[in-house]
Amino acid sequence: MTTVSDLMTRGVRTLTPADTVTSAARAMDELNVGVIPVCDGEKLVGMVTDRDIVVRGVAQELDAKTTDLSDLMSTNVRTARENEDVDEVLSEMAESQIRRLPVVDDQDRLVGIISLGDIAAKDPDKDADVAASLGNISLPAEPDRSNQSRTSGEADGSSATGKPPRKQRG
Repeated sequence: MTTVSDLMTRGVRTLTPADTVTSAARAMDELNVGVIPVCDGEKLVGMVTDRDIVVRGVAQELDAKTTDLSDLMSTNVRTARENEDVDEVLSEMAESQIRRLPVVDDQDRLVGIISLGDIAAKDPDKDADVAASLGNISLPAEPDRSNQSRTSGEADGSSATGKPPRKQRG
């Protein structure tokens, strides 16, 4: 069995809830990524994406220089565990239309991120599964416009598939 730990990216850059939207955008630009975990110490408390910045920040005319990430980050974040089977995680990513998941240890400390790209690059046997997952992710979905909930799923806490969110921490 291939585990998440075998394929994930370690040493992930994080920000804090008090960091500004501008600092998140600069970090994303510097690292060429579209998502950054938000941590309080080592504990994952949210995720901020480039989409969060646009939809919950720019479109709402928030001042990026003074707005804290805590005001627009997703807080109800799905995660994976280091010891989980990659096949199970890949299936959940496809069902939930998620391209990447933060990885936490048994104490809920952030230890990395696993992405569809990690799986495809490091386990060529999974190419067909990754392609199917990407196909599912590319299907149209209703946008979550409820910035009151600030979750990575639907406003009621369910996923886009109607299932309850998977392994929420925090």
